[in-house]
Amino acid sequence: MMERTALVVGSSGLAGSNLAEQLIKEGWNTYGLARNPNTENKDLKPIAADLLDKNSLQTALADIRPTHVYFTTWLRNDTEAENIRVNSLMVRNLLEVLSSHQSVEHVALVTGLKHYLGPFEAYAKDGFLPDTPVREEHPRLDVENFYYAQEDEVYAAADRDGFSWSIHRPHTVIGKAVGNAMNMGTTLAVYATICQETGRPFVWPGSAAQWNGISDVTDARVLAKQLIWASTTDAARNEAFNVVNGDIFRWSWLWNRLANYFGVEAVGYHGSIQPLEKEMANDTDLWRQIAEKHQLKEQDLSRMATAWHTDLDLGRPIEVMTDMAKSRKLGFTVFQNTEESFYDLFEQLRAENLIPATPVSDKLKTDV
Repeated sequence: MMERTALVVGSSGLAGSNLAEQLIKEGWNTYGLARNPNTENKDLKPIAADLLDKNSLQTALADIRPTHVYFTTWLRNDTEAENIRVNSLMVRNLLEVLSSHQSVEHVALVTGLKHYLGPFEAYAKDGFLPDTPVREEHPRLDVENFYYAQEDEVYAAADRDGFSWSIHRPHTVIGKAVGNAMNMGTTLAVYATICQETGRPFVWPGSAAQWNGISDVTDARVLAKQLIWASTTDAARNEAFNVVNGDIFRWSWLWNRLANYFGVEAVGYHGSIQPLEKEMANDTDLWRQIAEKHQLKEQDLSRMATAWHTDLDLGRPIEVMTDMAKSRKLGFTVFQNTEESFYDLFEQLRAENLIPATPVSDKLKTDV
């Protein structure tokens, strides 16, 4: 069998870095493409290139012959029209450059639940609210969405070059992220650390529907395993898949658990949304002081926390959960306990000196 060679596009990000790690564990020859490649994993072969610059890609990929391409990145712009233009161009440039090699067997694209909930400009608004749990057969919303544009680029290139494809739609992804735009787990860890250091309460920032309703999330490690499974399983080719941990929870329960973990006072929903972006708006200097005090690796709050995106997720006016029946029926049975996803992340952030190494109580470790 021909050696499998993976090209992870966006290998410095939340989804991409976890995917690269899993591919390497499984013995794949793995390249990681990014504007600023992650060099922490010594077994990942870094490729520096700009997806918006076709010449840059042609030079960087001249000698690379990937069999499997995993596209896990995007760029945020001021409007959805610009999101569509930029993010579809990145996919198109990459696949056009790789087309000349004719080595690609499969392309996997990571998008997300904004496929069902709408783009940033119309996110979870009346008129765009889907039935839940969301299912893959739910039709596209009648609104511009850069996820749709990215999908269409993959479909067009697959028709041209004959490779198979898979689309992956995670809910909120939980995993280590520094400098990443969608990193709720790390954002909440930073917020809890600030509360811990200042004595401020750990205030729920979101809506009543999210506080009281059922939800789920996606561990980055589960997403990585589904990406590999879909790209190497014949029955999963040319399909779109939701991907979440496999359990459900209510934030009214989990919020208190997370607060207990950090030893801070939890405050739940009390009649109105309390945006985290506003709560943390003046914490830039405070985080720098905390980082200096504990000799943390990252002093820039904006690279650790993206409160605006956490507010989007937790402020939705409906409960949101994800149907996993499609991939389960085809054999993807990976499961992850969500509470443990958060604790695993917090321990990783401590181990890598990104938040202070405050010990967890013995009671919390056993009382789960």
